[in-house]
Amino acid sequence: MAFTEDFAPFFNTAEFAHSATLDGVAVTGIFDADYALQDVGGAVAASGPVFTLPSASVPALVVGKTFVHATITYKVVETLPDGTGVTTLRLRV
Repeated sequence: MAFTEDFAPFFNTAEFAHSATLDGVAVTGIFDADYALQDVGGAVAASGPVFTLPSASVPALVVGKTFVHATITYKVVETLPDGTGVTTLRLRV
């Protein structure tokens, strides 16, 4: 018997989750734009926006697709599935 997780409580827009669009399709997840240190020959602080959502909401070949959150348009630059049914999308303006 396979275990199936109900992610609805984790991605509730009345709590922490936000609505956005991914390649023109509405999605719900958790947006985070904390600063992160990047090494470019020396430490530089930069914004590291990510969006975490159920893996079932992520289409195939999503890298390079448009992601819109709060009127800001991003491009998906990387997908990071965690193996439990949740994926984090790394975004870039």
